[in-house]
Amino acid sequence: MTGGRAVVRRAPGKLFIAGEYAVVEPGNEAILVAVDRYITVTVSAAAGPGVVVTSDLAPGAVRHEWQGGRLTGGADTPHVVAAIETVAALLAERGLPVPPLDVSISSTLHEDGRKFGLGSSGAVTVATVAAVAAYCGLELSLEERYRLAVLASIRVEPKGSGGDLAASTWGGWIAYSAPDRDVVADLARGGVEAALRAPWPGFSLRRLPAPDGLRLEVGWTGNPASTTSLVAGLHRRTWRGSASHQKFVATTGDFVGAAVTALQEGDAEGLLRQLRRARQELARLDDEVRLGIFTPELTALCDAAEGVGGAAKPSGAGGGDCGIALLAADAPHAISHVRQRWAAAGVLPLPLSPALEGIEE
Repeated sequence: MTGGRAVVRRAPGKLFIAGEYAVVEPGNEAILVAVDRYITVTVSAAAGPGVVVTSDLAPGAVRHEWQGGRLTGGADTPHVVAAIETVAALLAERGLPVPPLDVSISSTLHEDGRKFGLGSSGAVTVATVAAVAAYCGLELSLEERYRLAVLASIRVEPKGSGGDLAASTWGGWIAYSAPDRDVVADLARGGVEAALRAPWPGFSLRRLPAPDGLRLEVGWTGNPASTTSLVAGLHRRTWRGSASHQKFVATTGDFVGAAVTALQEGDAEGLLRQLRRARQELARLDDEVRLGIFTPELTALCDAAEGVGGAAKPSGAGGGDCGIALLAADAPHAISHVRQRWAAAGVLPLPLSPALEGIEE
């Protein structure tokens, strides 16, 4: 145990560069980047029993009580509660007590109550796992932190890819493929410790270099979107398992693989070509299934970037939130022009940079 000393951990948000939708199925790779907006979690000793959670993402402080290994009343902060419960389960399996906890959360992934779509649920899960584990004296590797975060997230969002968790854990640019969540959920029923040690089929992660000669620009549409509902809406349709679905997964795998190679080789033009393919394939999916991935603001964002020789697309599930663009780093006038066109279309340029590190103390 830490003897009551407060522990602080922060985790960055994320953006999808390519591979959305296909990545929710095990073994399909996506490219993500962590960004320098953070969720910070501070854990200290609580004055009474149980767990007190205070968050600027929810109104007021809430005291939770333990009942059979679960915390009561987690409606306002379900990801935080799930993260604490998962770490507590590991402590129990190791014969260690869970002390009274005061958990305080602050975020720069939202503003005036509006989320930017930068993976706040994933970042708060990762930061809470890291902070609570450290406060309770657990020494965990990055992969163990990621695995605990996945086990926690399954309790709240069983079908997510976990890409946000990986980006928040490792930071920087990564190529990521998701584990089979059904297998992981089955493993979890045998205990957290066993799930940490077992193979996770489908999971892989590779660090990637940043794009050579290109600048990442991010625009926020002002409209929040629900990744969970968009992905669920797609899978409720007859599209899953269809020839169109198979084509989408194959095409996505092809351009993601080519984009990874372009990043590794410093091939800027090759990377731009693959990002344009990613936009086209998302547009084809949107036309066919009518999900609403492309809003007028996201279309304008993409067109403005392509108009100066760059490449752009929605980041994540679309339907609002953010779009990303890669533009020539040595063309400040073009970058300024794109930002002006975005503003005219109702898109707010966000001053973001890649976060080279993941979880930070």
